[in-house]
Amino acid sequence: MTAAILDLQQAVFEALKESGALVAALGGARFHDVTPANQRFPYVTFGRATAYDWSTDTETGSEHLFTLHVWSKHRGRKEALELMELAREALHDRALGLEGHHLVNLRLESSEVRFDEDLHVYDGAMRFRAVVEEE
Repeated sequence: MTAAILDLQQAVFEALKESGALVAALGGARFHDVTPANQRFPYVTFGRATAYDWSTDTETGSEHLFTLHVWSKHRGRKEALELMELAREALHDRALGLEGHHLVNLRLESSEVRFDEDLHVYDGAMRFRAVVEEE
C-alpha cells in the first residue's frame, strides 16, 4: 500500500502541474510534500494520507484518503476558495496515470477553509478519496 500512496501523490502533483489555470493562479508550480523554507504564498501541500486494504480473494486493492492544503495570505477567503476550485477541477473524477497501479476513482469528499490565527494564513483543506488496484 505504501507504493500505491507514493504513486498516487506523484500522479496528483503531475495533474495539478498540468492545470495551467492553477499554476498561473499560484504564480508557478508551487506543489510540495514538505514546504520549503521562505516559500512565497500561495502554495499547495500534500497533507495527511491514510490507506486501507480492501483486497478480495481475486483482486488486490486499497482505499486512500488524503488531504491537500491550499495556503493563502490573501485578505479574506476568496483566493483560497478559488485555488481550491481549480485544484478540484484538476483532480475530481479524473483518470490519473499511476505507475504499477490502476486508479479506479478519485473524488473530493469534503473541503473547508479556516484562518490560522497563529500563522495569519488561510488553510484550505481538501479531503480526497481514491480507490486503487494493483496492475
